[in-house]
Amino acid sequence: MSLLAIEDLSLAIHGAPILRDVSFTVDEGQIVGVIGESGSGKSMTAYAVMGLLPGGAQPSGRVAFEGRDLLGASEAEMCALRGAGIGMVFQEPMTALNPVQTIGAQVAETVLIHGQGSRAEAMARAREVLNRVGLPEDRFPLSRYPHELSGGQRQRVVIAMAIALRPRLLIADEPTTALDVTTQAQILRLLKRLVAEDGMGLLLITHDLGVVADMADEMVIMKAGEVVECGAGQGFFARMQHPYTRALFEASSHVPERAARPEERPLLEVKNVSRDYALARTALFAPVRRFRAVDGVSFEIRRGESLGLVGESGCGKSTLTRAILGLEDVQEGEILIDGQPVFSGHRVNLAVRRRMQVVFQDPYGSFNPRWKVGRLVGEPFHLLESRPHDWREQVAAALESVGLGPGDMDKYIHEFSGGQRQRIAIARALILRPELIILDEAVSALDVSIRAQILDLLADLSERFGLTYLFISHDLSVVRAITDRVLVMQAGRIVERGATEEVFANPQHDYTKTLIEAAPKLPQVAAQ
Repeated sequence: MSLLAIEDLSLAIHGAPILRDVSFTVDEGQIVGVIGESGSGKSMTAYAVMGLLPGGAQPSGRVAFEGRDLLGASEAEMCALRGAGIGMVFQEPMTALNPVQTIGAQVAETVLIHGQGSRAEAMARAREVLNRVGLPEDRFPLSRYPHELSGGQRQRVVIAMAIALRPRLLIADEPTTALDVTTQAQILRLLKRLVAEDGMGLLLITHDLGVVADMADEMVIMKAGEVVECGAGQGFFARMQHPYTRALFEASSHVPERAARPEERPLLEVKNVSRDYALARTALFAPVRRFRAVDGVSFEIRRGESLGLVGESGCGKSTLTRAILGLEDVQEGEILIDGQPVFSGHRVNLAVRRRMQVVFQDPYGSFNPRWKVGRLVGEPFHLLESRPHDWREQVAAALESVGLGPGDMDKYIHEFSGGQRQRIAIARALILRPELIILDEAVSALDVSIRAQILDLLADLSERFGLTYLFISHDLSVVRAITDRVLVMQAGRIVERGATEEVFANPQHDYTKTLIEAAPKLPQVAAQ
């Protein structure tokens, strides 16, 4: 008997079909990867298993955990099962954690809710589990709060909460999407070790084939609420038959067509830039300590060039980006656009600032949801002395340049998909006809096929408008596909630089080698 057996699961919400005849199993000690794009039904399948479906949901079929049908279970029965029998790890750890409770209290909460011991015993169990997931007591006491941890450390806390009572089944819903490649590799190794040690089943949900390529025992490919292909993980990609599976595979390693013709003269010059932050005093009259986030960084970007900047969280990428954009002054060095300083004294030079724009990782979070798209795309006009009288025509042209239409100006941002929102973000960046666009993790959270479309769009816009890109990302496959040169940043310094293919093919610095080795890789498959 399988640990989890999903048989002909169908789901409608207020009459709208969401899932259709989904069937697969998870056995003890088995890792099953469920792969598909946003809207494919992956997470809704997991919510059906956990009994977390929204109001108006009408499930049918059978979801059996250890032979017991969960679709007919009461809420009280499901509450007893969640955490004890089935644990779940969510995609975004900061929203899954309570910011005003310590990590010890949150891990212990699972033990207390299920009545598995006194508070002292629960805290002892929390300490044991946190040690187990790689958060030792000497560095991570139970009194730490979530905001004091990095993204990878917070995800380890969420995993500790999920396994505190040693559940037989663990569901991990996109557990590594926003993490650096090295942190992602650590989390995946941790999950694999927990499966081996506890003999539990793991249902790993992701949109990235590379994440599960060498990890899953069984692959389940979902599209539009249906399972379109499944099979054993070993050699799965060599046997894949469905066009959608092949399309996902090809999109995962997509390289846009580019005809790089950068000029010799530099557009952006960063000269010996350093940026310090003051740290909290250790005592009332103690001297102020400082942390150097960016340490003597120098580089340049030629006109028409695409430069990649890679490194883990905390390496200084974002601090450097804010300095280039004129959002934070620097203590040492200077930043020039076409020979003009970004800062005049300690004030940003707006004439220079207008020549560059930025595209952020989360387009929804960077837009005002109360504004219509026309106003959102036209927002940069506030950098001008007065808004042009034909601003609507300019906004319409910007939307058309990214594959949208003038009619989209009167819609709200929530009416668009993730890929369309990122196109709108790019349109906003184009509206003032900048020379330099900084892309800060601009495709990290997108499905592989949408990511391929956005990369093609960026390559096309570079050709049409002569744009120069600074591409900041922890996704090495994206940097390799879209950039001419790459900089590798560690602890505030550039530790390696060079032509992208040369750095990836023959890395010299140990840190670069670590990053490249940690990146998930798809197996080589002969053309079908």
